[in-house]
Amino acid sequence: MIEFKNVSKIFDKKAAVNDVSFRINDGEFFVIVGSSGSGKTTCLKMINRIIEPSSGKVLIDGKDVMDFDKRNLRLDIGYVLQQGTLFPNMTVFENVELIGELKGMDKGVRKDRVNSYLDKVGLDPKVFAKRYPEELSGGQAQRIGIIRAIVANPKLLLMDEPFSALDPITRDQLQDLVKKIHEDLKISTVFVTHDMNEALKLGDRICLMRNGEVVQIDTPEGIKNNPENDFVKKFFKEGALYE
Repeated sequence: MIEFKNVSKIFDKKAAVNDVSFRINDGEFFVIVGSSGSGKTTCLKMINRIIEPSSGKVLIDGKDVMDFDKRNLRLDIGYVLQQGTLFPNMTVFENVELIGELKGMDKGVRKDRVNSYLDKVGLDPKVFAKRYPEELSGGQAQRIGIIRAIVANPKLLLMDEPFSALDPITRDQLQDLVKKIHEDLKISTVFVTHDMNEALKLGDRICLMRNGEVVQIDTPEGIKNNPENDFVKKFFKEGALYE
């Protein structure tokens, strides 16, 4: 379980996140949605200490993230970004096996898992394992980024607007893929987006943020049927909001 307890983050005397508290349950697909500057990505990055809280606590299974060894914390958390972070001088196989290697996973086990996960996301390892990132489409690169994040069995998966740069068809396919992976593996997942339609499709629960504060947390059906205020109604109606 992840818990935010009265968490704030100040940048240049301005609160990017202001006294936020919520819980994310084990195995849950939890979506944080909001416009640019709402604090959603800042919250995500405080989980793996890319950003550290100014006050309050972020807890994983009851332990303050500030008490974890930073390297070990991040090795146990999968992380997928918008543009991907594949190393251009490494093949697809080398990119995917990297985390397993850093965690000391046996070489044979790494090979089997990489090939298995490539198959899982519809990329034939005989075709793609030896390719380099420049030889991949945007959608293929994000598929590689996703399996690299989960191949070493992380306790938690963080995804920061991973599909926002992709065309609608590819985006829809990858949403379906991530949903299927979550159903199969039950990895606790925190997914950030500015798109309410994406949040409604993917989330077990949705946390809507505005100006560094939580506006409403509920299931997709709860937000549809009982929006907290006019801001939530507008966000739900328009699908995405840029303020």
